[in-house]
Amino acid sequence: MYRWLTVLLPHLALLVIDSVAADADGVLIRGHARAARSRCGRCGGESARVHSHYVRTLADAVIGGRPAAIRFTARRFFCRNPNCEAVTFVEQVPDLTIRYARRTALLRDALISIALALAGRPGARLAAALGTSISRSSLLRLIRGLPDPPVTAVAVLGVDDFAFRRRHDYGTILVDMTSGHPVDLLADREAGTFAAWLEANPGTEVICRDRAGAYALGGREGAPDAIQVADRWHLWHNLGQAVEKAVAAHRECLRDPAPDAQEPTAQDPPAAVPERQPLQLPEGRLAARTRDRYSAVQSLLQQGQSIGAIARELHLTRHTVRRFARAQGIEELLSRTGPRGVLLDPFKAHLHRRLADGITDAAALTAEIRTAGYRGSAQTVRRYLHPFRTTPTAPPPVPDPPKVRHLSGWIMTDPDHLDPDDQAKLDDARARCPHLDALAGHVTEFAEILNGLHGDRLDAWITNVDVDDLPALRSFTTGLRNDHAAVINGLTMTHNSGAVEGNVNRLKTIKRQMYGRAKFDLLRKRVLLAQ
Repeated sequence: MYRWLTVLLPHLALLVIDSVAADADGVLIRGHARAARSRCGRCGGESARVHSHYVRTLADAVIGGRPAAIRFTARRFFCRNPNCEAVTFVEQVPDLTIRYARRTALLRDALISIALALAGRPGARLAAALGTSISRSSLLRLIRGLPDPPVTAVAVLGVDDFAFRRRHDYGTILVDMTSGHPVDLLADREAGTFAAWLEANPGTEVICRDRAGAYALGGREGAPDAIQVADRWHLWHNLGQAVEKAVAAHRECLRDPAPDAQEPTAQDPPAAVPERQPLQLPEGRLAARTRDRYSAVQSLLQQGQSIGAIARELHLTRHTVRRFARAQGIEELLSRTGPRGVLLDPFKAHLHRRLADGITDAAALTAEIRTAGYRGSAQTVRRYLHPFRTTPTAPPPVPDPPKVRHLSGWIMTDPDHLDPDDQAKLDDARARCPHLDALAGHVTEFAEILNGLHGDRLDAWITNVDVDDLPALRSFTTGLRNDHAAVINGLTMTHNSGAVEGNVNRLKTIKRQMYGRAKFDLLRKRVLLAQ
């Protein structure tokens, strides 16, 4: 009579449908099992001897926009195997019932898919919109009850870290680079944890990683025969950081000298070109803090402590400690510290015009430029105007050199993709400062090595860099020497960490969906199972 229902709902094929009732509350399907026998869940033996009956109700998938339920007569059988621990057992209808479950397998699989995609609250809202009532906690319990996917041998493994809480707690994601799917998550980013995972899951032949020393050490300890490959994007990123430091150290070379208030006459002898004054180190609270941190980091390094131990003792991030440890001196760190005079740069022309009109009140001039968008202090304006109070007329404002980030960007950009105006400014900067000219040349040569996978030319490039007076770039080459084999592999082989970075971005989305309930076990399940 209800054969059409089993055609529409194949999971009911093993039931004999007795009746179907529909009302405003939903659809109720009554029936009983077709099979005369059932199989014991413990020993696997079949039995046809019925012990008793009871009515079992299961929530099913929505039918016609209404919640559905299946109520059928379940039978309890005697187990005929005398060696079995079970005396009786309850029949389970394949593809329909699960032991102790109050939902059908079809509904359970649908809810699991919703939970993996949206987690708790969003998943509960979607399920309610689809006609199924379930709490956010029940959805999370469904995820936690899922078994982990089996981990097979991973020939090409990608590894990277991610933040549970940025600058405080970090974990590790492992990705099968062949399929692009994550294979496991680790609760920290320590070398020992990574090495233990490699030992427990042998078969890794290639490890794609960033420049982190922990993963390099863990790879050597856990899979000593594996080839380690340093990711090219991270190499380029590290080079960009070195370029910014070098540009900051030589930016003052591009500043034009201030014109004198009185033009020299023809009878005056030509003035000698003044020597470039050494860079004055900034003062203030930020500079004092930088000096204190530099002294503390260098002192702990001399005591033999590691980067991680120093970071924990001084309550700093590893990146900050590494920057203070690799600095050639305090001057390198203080060259980018000090007052933010760039806030005043767009308003200097206006200040000079007002000085020419005879207005010298710093407070009044500060009020004028604040209406135009100035966000600095009056003291900055006062310090800037002080040298002009003794001159009869204020000279025109000296144009500031390009900003560090702009000049660094021009150096790191492919000349074919650089705007003509920016290219002209870069050419002018290279003509003014031989250090920046040498820096740009080294960057261009490294880009050719990286894009063309010419790892055999890296050693010659390092030698050329060490000849020039570029401490920041020499610090970069020191890092390349310390990780020489992996860097050569990264600049020679086609492997990269692109799939790992994509999975890290996906992990961030999953983590933010769950707000404060994203504990490690739940996060791990969703990352590994929500493919």
